[in-house]
Amino acid sequence: MAVVSAKEMLLKARKEGYGVAQININNLEWIKAVLTTVEELKSPVILGVSEGAAKYMGGYKTVMAMVRELYAFYNMTVPVAVHLDHGTYEGAYKALNAGFTSIMFDGSHYPFEENLAKTIEIVAACHAKGVSVEAEVGSIGGEEDGVIGMGEVADPKECAAIAATGVDMFAAGIGNIHGKYPANWPGLRFDVLETVSSVTGGVPLVLHGGTGIPAHMVQKAISMGVAKINVNTELQLAFADATRKYIEAGKDLDSKGFDPRKLFQPGYEAMKKVIKDKLEMFGSVNKA
Repeated sequence: MAVVSAKEMLLKARKEGYGVAQININNLEWIKAVLTTVEELKSPVILGVSEGAAKYMGGYKTVMAMVRELYAFYNMTVPVAVHLDHGTYEGAYKALNAGFTSIMFDGSHYPFEENLAKTIEIVAACHAKGVSVEAEVGSIGGEEDGVIGMGEVADPKECAAIAATGVDMFAAGIGNIHGKYPANWPGLRFDVLETVSSVTGGVPLVLHGGTGIPAHMVQKAISMGVAKINVNTELQLAFADATRKYIEAGKDLDSKGFDPRKLFQPGYEAMKKVIKDKLEMFGSVNKA
């Protein structure tokens, strides 16, 4: 196996009724945590990379180099896709040219006709290189690396039109939001999801904002056509919490506890636990 497009893994997931996790990566520890865990559990995975995270890690080519080299170093056997998350029009082409194997073009903030035209163009460019494409209708609530969505519910006619462009996966706003969910969050709009699923012709659907959605809602969404669930905030919180506890316990002052390899270890292990829990919740263990 190798670093691949997300298309086949998502078609398989939708057909067999489980979800593939998109775990957003932010640095070396994140990539290692995801890759080692999915190999242990024999699960496919999608590594999500926002434009801001790509810049932080030294650019799209650096991200691809790290993933490919770590994939080889760990002698991995499971399918892994590297996916641009909430990409701009310009960012989509930069990631494509850098070797990303999957691209999300988020044109949800454009007037619909412009979103449609740009999606058609990007699908053609990506498919020419065997790269999968995700599009979005009805922006997802909250903020994702500077991209702010108010949580609009997707319009079924617009969903059908975007799905007809040949996209390999489709994200629709169904009441989900990025980041932490407020205490009064009313839950996912399954009525909207049912309609979206019916008008998109079997295209694997994507659930953004996977952190904080109760397991029973996630599993119901999977049963209705969701094949990709995005997780980011939960890993960041777990990493920060474990690192804080390590420092508050004074362990960074013991011997060489300040060594980054030791300082980051509790956060790394905490992330691996979250990833394991998500793969089990989504049903992708042993599906590679």
